[in-house]
Amino acid sequence: MKSFLSLPTAGPAIATLAVALIVSLTTHRFLTPGNLNNLALQVSIVALIAIGSTAVIIVGGIDLSPGSAIALLTMLLAMMLKFWGIGFWPAIGLTVLGGAAIGLVNGAITAYLRIPAFITTLAGYSAFRGLAFMFNNGSPVFEASNRLEPLFYGQVLGIPLPLVYIVVFFAAAHWLMRHTRLGRSIYAVGGNANAARLSGINVRNVQLSAFVLAGLMAGIAAVLMAARLNSGSPNYGVGLELSAIAAAVIGGASLSGGRGDMIATLFGALTVTIVQNGLNLNAVQTSTQNIVLGAIIVIAVGLDMWRAEIGAALSSWTGKLLAVKGERRERRKAQ
Repeated sequence: MKSFLSLPTAGPAIATLAVALIVSLTTHRFLTPGNLNNLALQVSIVALIAIGSTAVIIVGGIDLSPGSAIALLTMLLAMMLKFWGIGFWPAIGLTVLGGAAIGLVNGAITAYLRIPAFITTLAGYSAFRGLAFMFNNGSPVFEASNRLEPLFYGQVLGIPLPLVYIVVFFAAAHWLMRHTRLGRSIYAVGGNANAARLSGINVRNVQLSAFVLAGLMAGIAAVLMAARLNSGSPNYGVGLELSAIAAAVIGGASLSGGRGDMIATLFGALTVTIVQNGLNLNAVQTSTQNIVLGAIIVIAVGLDMWRAEIGAALSSWTGKLLAVKGERRERRKAQ
């Protein structure tokens, strides 16, 4: 048990199971096949964005722009497919590259102009959505292409494609962070940028790479968003940045940098999505859902900040409990 609890995925996994249990007790519709399939579709976009958010948080930054970037990228994709005469796969590729370009801009401003990531991405949060409204007179573009929806609703061997995307991209992200020089450098820079610089790591390039990864994942998520709704809109992606940050923090990523795990982030994304799904099934108003999401973020950050105190308290409580059990055992032997 101690070995299991020491794993970075243990806490997030337990949180996911606990939330799922609570939601299943509040409504009988949660465990129905149709809702579970819908849950798998819902979690995919948040989870993919959370990959980039986790990398940025580990490197010591924050990214508030993915939701607005998705709005801009879905509009660009829909315009390319419906009005600009660009082929299907070239349009998909350009959308993903557009996401990487957005990450490149965020990373360059943060790393090389030394403007804090919070300010940079907060500006992007406003600017990217504003740019999205400049296309098609600010109106959504519907029925972009009949080839889009199969990218989201298709199946492989009976498995929904979004689940395939999650497995592939999280496996790749886990390998990148744990088994490559770039991944180790991201952890090093987030843990102590000065020490990383003295050890020969190009801190600015590493920070830039983390933001490019975040932008790339936003581009992929934008393609899935457009495929899910077969459209582009400047109103898409609202609140996704907060859900992704919440997923990363629930997964154990430290906002001070240097700590986080991609698989744990996946459990965090599942937790956030299950909470939202449960609130929807119980017909909770959107305003209340936003309050709950905000509370989850505060609690998750609080647990991260008080990790040492909580661990010490649990160790003390466990020690006292074991001592009491030991005393009782000795008394029984004496009797």
